[in-house]
Amino acid sequence: MTALYNVIVKNRHIEGENVAVMEFESANSSPLPKVEAGAHIDVHLPNGMIRQYSLCQNPQYHGIFRLGILKDPDSRGGSESAFNDLQNGMEILVSEPRNLFPLVKAPHSVLIGGGIGITPLITMAYQLLSEGASFELHYCGSHPQRCAFVDEIRNGALAAFTQFHFKSEGANHREFFESAIQHIDKHSHIYTCGPNGFMDWVINLAQTQNFPESHIHKEYFQVEVETSGAAFEVFAQQSGKIIMVDAEETILQALAREGIEIEMSCEQGVCGTCMCDVIEGEPDHRDVYFTDEEKASNEQILVCCSRSKSARLVLDI
Repeated sequence: MTALYNVIVKNRHIEGENVAVMEFESANSSPLPKVEAGAHIDVHLPNGMIRQYSLCQNPQYHGIFRLGILKDPDSRGGSESAFNDLQNGMEILVSEPRNLFPLVKAPHSVLIGGGIGITPLITMAYQLLSEGASFELHYCGSHPQRCAFVDEIRNGALAAFTQFHFKSEGANHREFFESAIQHIDKHSHIYTCGPNGFMDWVINLAQTQNFPESHIHKEYFQVEVETSGAAFEVFAQQSGKIIMVDAEETILQALAREGIEIEMSCEQGVCGTCMCDVIEGEPDHRDVYFTDEEKASNEQILVCCSRSKSARLVLDI
């Protein structure tokens, strides 16, 4: 089980019109753990939802978690609650940091953020700066007044390593990177975070320039995933139950219907919380959490969104 911490919301303010920036401090004597570049935490929101948000801070500063949360117009209820309900002085639960987007030692790192996707990359940039490593940070957006952390970057230690690409200032990030990527050494590692279409474009550009897959890193905030398909059978080995998963329900929903509760969070195949071991059968992986190699091994499955290619799956639950 993931460790949980009672925290108090501090220093909440709005940046970029619709980004709530806030810090969390321990509400008791238990110190908050050290922050790693690329890590995120689960936030237990006032409306009962649990959502993942990237930590956005200098990892050298201990004892706080800082977040930048965009009020998403297409929110399923998570970002709306985070933006509207989390206020200074409120006490909530958060998880220990988990890292699905870690930095890798490299001769040079290229950090490319789109909009709110800049959040994990700021932590990476501070970490690389503290290590004296070679890196560059790119911040792409529509207008500086609609983006968070612009003043901090422009007026702070990261300024010398950062290039802004704001459309309102005449920048065209596609033209820039189509040219610039040709001059980036293939031993460099590329990290991107932002809207899915933005990341897909960055990843495809890196692939067309023959960057190794292991040198291209991404983090999705949310994805649209199709969870329906042909019905199949799940045998929950530990529970001894045989469960039919109907065409329009997920494995997670089918298990819950039969009284088998699985820890879950994002329900989009992003966070990995609902991971289960596969003993037998061939999963139909529909997540963005596992690598292609991990999917090919068929050793684990995310039951919130993935299905089965075989008529029967045996899971270690």
